[in-house]
Amino acid sequence: MDFLKVDVYTKSQAVDVLVMQLSELGINGFEIHDSADFDEFLENKDANWDYVDDELMGLKTVPTHITLYLADDPQGLETLAELKGVVNELFGAQPDFYGDPDIHIGNVREEDWANNWKQYYKPFSVGEKLIVKPSWEEVPDTGGRKLLEIDPASSFGTGQHHTTKMVMELLESVVNGGEKLLDLGCGSGILSIAGLLLGVSSVTMVDVFENAVNTASENVRKNGFTDAQFRAFRGNIIDDDGLRAHIGSGYGIITANIVADVIIGMSGLFGSFLAPGGTLIVSGIIDERLDEVMSALTANGFGAVTKKNSDGWNAVVLKRSGT
Repeated sequence: MDFLKVDVYTKSQAVDVLVMQLSELGINGFEIHDSADFDEFLENKDANWDYVDDELMGLKTVPTHITLYLADDPQGLETLAELKGVVNELFGAQPDFYGDPDIHIGNVREEDWANNWKQYYKPFSVGEKLIVKPSWEEVPDTGGRKLLEIDPASSFGTGQHHTTKMVMELLESVVNGGEKLLDLGCGSGILSIAGLLLGVSSVTMVDVFENAVNTASENVRKNGFTDAQFRAFRGNIIDDDGLRAHIGSGYGIITANIVADVIIGMSGLFGSFLAPGGTLIVSGIIDERLDEVMSALTANGFGAVTKKNSDGWNAVVLKRSGT
């Protein structure tokens, strides 16, 4: 298997925050290169040194960056797309803390990296009712399935990642038709589009990143739906009372394909958005965090109905107790 070497350049004070972001994306192997490490070594060494090898001396002038390796396959490229979106938004919002967005992808030119998708990203079936395809591919015979068209972009979600695919499969089992869908952490909007194709009446999409909100809205329109069928908001429901008021309540289905910490932070709010008997689907949870997430949701009155696991990732369908 081939791998992409990815270098994310930042400032020393931001390294720990970015490492946390990498972990939540399921990336657990990386290298940290930081001149501050050399300074710490000089301050803390407890012996006289006559010689320091060239590799260690190289830390003295190295630009601070984190190196990681992603498989050059659909899963790796999807993770790379999500990483690029997170970096662009975080760095753009706080350049004094993070620095300028700067990602080097091995020997692949920045303008060419997305083209790697085309050798992997072919139409594929999800569940029993959907086919996901990029715009450059034709599907002459859908076999009665509905077509969902989505292209790789800086917003997470082409349907190939385990987390996204599991939610689409679960949506197929819970959409009865006519429900309102709330898509928290909408990314590319793929889950909202899937919901509309499966029969929900309308969707409300929310993401903390402006690029995601714009991309999701564009993608919903590209799939033939009108502005009357969706709303899109940028913001964080955890600390924005006004946003929660705009979102409203009465949703038959909520999807939250995010990360463990955010789902835990939202766990006390999901119930206020749901209609009686409504369904919550959470995903983006690595095995190591599943028990923690479930404890938070259980404490807020939710019980698991269905669980899915794929390659270390988890998605769960839940109902509120008594509904």
